[in-house]
Amino acid sequence: MTPDEIASLLKDRNIIANRQFFIVGAKLLGVSRKLQAGKYSFSGNMSNYSVLEKLFEGDIITTKVTIPEGLTAARIAAILKTSIGVDSSRFVHLVNNPELCDSLVIKANTLEGYLYPNTYRLYEDISAEKVISYLVQHFKKEFNDSLIYKAQKMNMTVHEIVTLASIVQGEAMLEKEQPIIAALYLNRLAKGMRLQADPTIQYIIDDGPRRLLERDLEIDSPYNTYLYRGLPPGPVNNPGISSILSVLYPAEVNYLYMVANGDGTHTFSESLNDHIKAKRKFDQYRRKINRQG
Repeated sequence: MTPDEIASLLKDRNIIANRQFFIVGAKLLGVSRKLQAGKYSFSGNMSNYSVLEKLFEGDIITTKVTIPEGLTAARIAAILKTSIGVDSSRFVHLVNNPELCDSLVIKANTLEGYLYPNTYRLYEDISAEKVISYLVQHFKKEFNDSLIYKAQKMNMTVHEIVTLASIVQGEAMLEKEQPIIAALYLNRLAKGMRLQADPTIQYIIDDGPRRLLERDLEIDSPYNTYLYRGLPPGPVNNPGISSILSVLYPAEVNYLYMVANGDGTHTFSESLNDHIKAKRKFDQYRRKINRQG
C-alpha cells in the first residue's frame, strides 16, 4: 500500500484523526516507504508519531505456535494452517522442492527433518516460503559448526545424522533412552544389519501412526528398513536437538536388539537369544493384560 492508502485505511478505522497530518509526519520522519505490512493492534488515543513508530518497527500481531518434536512436514503443515492460516498444500509442496533445498543450502532433496521443532511467535498470513525458511534457519542455528565437525569425525553427513535422529525420535518415548537407542542403531549399521525400525514403516503407510501389521513390513519402499539395509533416503520426521545429540554422542553400549515394554521403556539385548527371551516375556505379559481386560 502507498502512504496515502495507509493513511486512508487508518482514518477509516478511526485510528488517526487527520490523513494529511499523518502523511506529512511520515515524510518528515523519513519513513513513508518503510512502513511494514501486516496485522496490527491499535488502542486508545495514539498520536500520529506512535502509529508511525508501530508501523515502522513492524510491531505486528503474532500468534504463539508450538511445533512438537517428531512430527512430519504434513502434520506441521496442518498445525500452521489451523493456527495462522498457512496454505498447507503449498507448504508440503515446497518442503519437497529440491530447488528450495538448494536455496536454503540444505544438501537434500526434501526439507523433511530440517523443520526445527520449537515454540515460535509467527504472524498471521505469513507465506509458506517464509515460515519454511524460518524453521530451517533455526535448525541451522542449532546444528552448529561444532556439531557438523562431530558428524565429520563419525564419518557421517549432516543428512545421515538427521535421518538417524528422526528414527530415534520416533522410537524413543523417554529422552533418557535416546542415546541408548541411537547406539543400538549405530551398532547395527556398523555390522551391516537391517535397522528394522518401526518409525520408517510408519512414515510410508497412509493411515499411520497405528499398530503395524506383518503386511506393512513387506511394503517395497527404500524407507522400509525391514527390507533394505542402511539408512533410509532421508528423515522420517523432524527431530529435536536431544535426538540429534543422542546420535552424535551415543551411549557406550553393545546392544543390537530392543523390545518395547508397553510403558514407554524398552528392554535392550546384545544377543538374539536374549532378545527372543525378552520378546517372549513381553508377549506373555500382553496376553495376561488382554485376558484381564
